Amino acid sequence: MTSAIHLRYEILRTLRNPLFSGLTLGLPLVLFYSIASAQRHKTFDGTSFPLYFMTAMAAYGAMWATVAPGGRIARDVATGWLRQMRITPLRTRTEFTAKVIGAYLLALPTLILLFLAGASLGVRLGATQWLEMAGLFLVGLAPFIVIGFILGYLLPSDAAAAALAGVVILFALLGGVFGFQLATSGPMFDVIKGLPSYWLVQAGKTALGGGGWPAEAWIVVAVWTAVLIPVAALAYRRLASTA
Repeated sequence: MTSAIHLRYEILRTLRNPLFSGLTLGLPLVLFYSIASAQRHKTFDGTSFPLYFMTAMAAYGAMWATVAPGGRIARDVATGWLRQMRITPLRTRTEFTAKVIGAYLLALPTLILLFLAGASLGVRLGATQWLEMAGLFLVGLAPFIVIGFILGYLLPSDAAAAALAGVVILFALLGGVFGFQLATSGPMFDVIKGLPSYWLVQAGKTALGGGGWPAEAWIVVAVWTAVLIPVAALAYRRLASTA
């Protein structure tokens, strides 16, 4: 099996999952239109509410898309498919790469649909600003892909789905995805700014200003990713040693 075929297989079996389509594509759109339509002329956090909530819902759907490989990994472990894959000529690196690329490709439809929805409610950005915002999303989603890997390797399949849902909702709540922030100053706000989900939601405001993420955002995303990757590698080696 070539890497291209494996990548195609990973994407197709995710798209055929109705739960994935509902959580990553349908639900963010419904929430966006139901809430932002009534607030389209208001501002929030220094920017227009439709722009803020568009990026918030895009972050929500994209986080679901990028943790989705974790659920598939847990099912593969439970069915013995992962063990079968390890005895094929397919290299482990190829398998990981396919899942990472697949997660990003699955996040793109969510971003595109939410961007179109935002434009329909008056969000106006230049081409450079749209591309900058999309690029910031792709960078900021990296830690969530690794989180999906970790939970997929460590948890049984019946617990992985609930754990992944809980992780996404927790990050979304703390990051301000649902149109409010738990804190705007003080120690609690410092903790919130240390989460990658907060900077995903801020991507729209950053793109509007044209100044890029502050250094703090890049550090937060880089640290989360750098810390989580060894944990994912350790979880995989632990699973391989017991399979």
